[in-house]
Amino acid sequence: MAPPAQTNRSPSPSQPSGKSEVTDLKSQLRQLAGSRLPGVDDSKRELFKKVISYMTIGIDVSSVFGEMVMCSATSDIVLKKMCYLYVGNYAKVNPDLALLTINFLQRDCKDEDPMIRGLALRSLGSLNVANLVEYLVGPLNAGLKDNNSYVRIVAVIGVLKLYHISVTTCIDADFPAVLKHLLLNDQDAQVVANCLFALQEIWNGEASTSEEALKEREALLSKPVIYYFLNRIKEFSEWAQCLVLDLAVKYVPADSNEIFDIMNLLEDRLQHANGAVVLATAKVFLHMTLSMTDVHQQVYERIKAPLLTLVSSGSPEQSYAVLSHLHLLVMRAPYVFSSDYKHFYCQYNEPSYVKKLKLEMLTAVANESSTYEIVTELCEYAANVDIPIARESIRAVGKIALQQYDVNAIVDRLLQFLEMEKDYVTAEALVLVKDLLRKYPQWSHDCIAVVGNISSQNVQEPKAKAALIWMLGEYSQDMSDAPYILESLTENWDEEHSAEVRLHLLTAVMKCFFKRPPETQKALGAALASGLADFHQDVHDRALFYYRLLQHNVTDAERVVNPPKQAVSVFADTQSSEVKDRIFDEFNSLSVVYQKPSYMFTDKEHRGPFEFSDELGNLAIRTESDVPVHVVEANDKDLLLGTSEKEESRGSGTNGSAYTAPLYDTSLLSTATQVQPELPISNPAAAGLSPQSSLAIDDLLGLGLPAAPAPTPAPSPPSLKLNAGAVLDPGTFQQKWRQLPICLSEVCFMFMKMLEFIFLSPALSISQDLWGKSCGIETYG
Repeated sequence: MAPPAQTNRSPSPSQPSGKSEVTDLKSQLRQLAGSRLPGVDDSKRELFKKVISYMTIGIDVSSVFGEMVMCSATSDIVLKKMCYLYVGNYAKVNPDLALLTINFLQRDCKDEDPMIRGLALRSLGSLNVANLVEYLVGPLNAGLKDNNSYVRIVAVIGVLKLYHISVTTCIDADFPAVLKHLLLNDQDAQVVANCLFALQEIWNGEASTSEEALKEREALLSKPVIYYFLNRIKEFSEWAQCLVLDLAVKYVPADSNEIFDIMNLLEDRLQHANGAVVLATAKVFLHMTLSMTDVHQQVYERIKAPLLTLVSSGSPEQSYAVLSHLHLLVMRAPYVFSSDYKHFYCQYNEPSYVKKLKLEMLTAVANESSTYEIVTELCEYAANVDIPIARESIRAVGKIALQQYDVNAIVDRLLQFLEMEKDYVTAEALVLVKDLLRKYPQWSHDCIAVVGNISSQNVQEPKAKAALIWMLGEYSQDMSDAPYILESLTENWDEEHSAEVRLHLLTAVMKCFFKRPPETQKALGAALASGLADFHQDVHDRALFYYRLLQHNVTDAERVVNPPKQAVSVFADTQSSEVKDRIFDEFNSLSVVYQKPSYMFTDKEHRGPFEFSDELGNLAIRTESDVPVHVVEANDKDLLLGTSEKEESRGSGTNGSAYTAPLYDTSLLSTATQVQPELPISNPAAAGLSPQSSLAIDDLLGLGLPAAPAPTPAPSPPSLKLNAGAVLDPGTFQQKWRQLPICLSEVCFMFMKMLEFIFLSPALSISQDLWGKSCGIETYG
């Protein structure tokens, strides 16, 4: 049987036919390396394209390195570019191969064609091999003095690359002085811009160790240098103009006349088509006039039109960046943009992130004259198919209402939202109605009439359900079904997974009990029993607090839980004024887009031992050299206790506190609902409840809890004495901590990190109540 005929496969640059493909390329390149036949450059191009395509898709073609270098001996600029791309890629991962390229790159640096000289110098500087820096100094010196501006541009960046590879070589070759000369004397604007960028980076790196570098960096901010750059700013590229403007922000003018001169000089930059140039110019204007109040306000008016033009004419990404800066300016001067609110109306084809920011802008610029039109526009967005935008529009309406602008019309709109048959609209409206009632209690009658028709079963979002429960408890006297709705919610306690809802339910039932005791007695008993059995620490603590408050005195409990209503005048802002000022100082940066200062999202992964000023309450981390290290025994786990008290503390396993919290099990959740008949009382204080009537409270609420037996006198625990001289270095602490078994794993929000350490560590034989007494804190369960 004859073998199958071989099919002719066409070579594909993206999919090599087999392992021999690279070998075939190598042999073909070697044949063409010394050939001078006509059309040989075209053949080399095809082979070079294959090599580059293989390299791009991840195939190792480093074996043809020598052949590629030999074929680069040509005047074809296309072949040169592909060869430099190949060399730069493999020289980084294989320094030994990079040595083979030195000769032909140095030869190309002296080529007659300035494009080849520049490309060769760029490739030579991109090798990034420390052992080859000696071969880079000569070509760089020649490149900085080259007659062609392109070669000088590449050479300046090459100096910066050399600085990052070998600082000593760069400084010893006196390259910074050469760059400074080019900075002030070169005729090409791009060469000047590259010199400015390179010198700033070099002098910033050397300023901490060299006084000369520090002086040179400060000399860049002198008046002659700044005016030299500003007078030539029109010659620079857009990137270079931003670089010059960023330098101008740091310059401190001598007087107001100098400020006006600079602003007049940069006036036309506000009309630039590039958004980065406009924002950089606006930053110069804003920061230079901070001390001139009247002029500063005029600057807002001057930069408003260019920024609004950028919002409407640029890409969505540019619109978002400019809108972020406009939002910052609106927060500082809302009246300046109050008449331009229509620029912030959402367009149907805008992405969601732009729409969301525009809604924030509409909230910020709203005033008494524009509230009606803005709220009308926002109400249209509530029916948007984009659910997140619909939610944001409803929140925006509520925020405007909280600013005391035309509250009557806004409340009517929010009540209309409650009548819409959309779950997310109802949920957002409930949260806003709650906030409105906190600030405007006089609207309770109209709001409660609509809220009372909403079924709690149709509200599933935790925040919305918590808001509904809050209104049921706060205005239970005006809602006839409030006690029964709360009772049904209490019966479904275990089905509610949100701790926020359970906390609100406890408080609402307590408030309703003081207003309508006979109807709420059963619900309160079930809520307290369920809360005491809850595994969430906050819910358990609040239920225990309410139980003990009722046990102490019902009149005092009513005064604590249900005080007279006081309207909230101002809601807390999420950002402090200091943070906003810090963001304004970092105008035209990512800080404005992220709406947080730069220190909050940069450099954390590069920090060593530092002060946790924000995270852990000024807890300082010290290195091992800061404190003397003592020898610690391997089994000495009670390091915080003195050696004389260790055995004494280990022996006291009993809890010496007089803890009288009610004891119960999960069966109480079912028996708590089987309460005694309701007592016809209108005032809980009239039921004969005294501070000592614990049993009466249990019977009244149907808890059915047994009376706690009289505590037997326990031996007094030994006094706690701490070893003041105990020191534990971080390494030993980490080692000993990992050796301890896990006794409890629970997420707790604690106000002291030391409490978390004490309670969760099984190695410390300190009773919780003993530690609680020493800190003035009671611990429960």
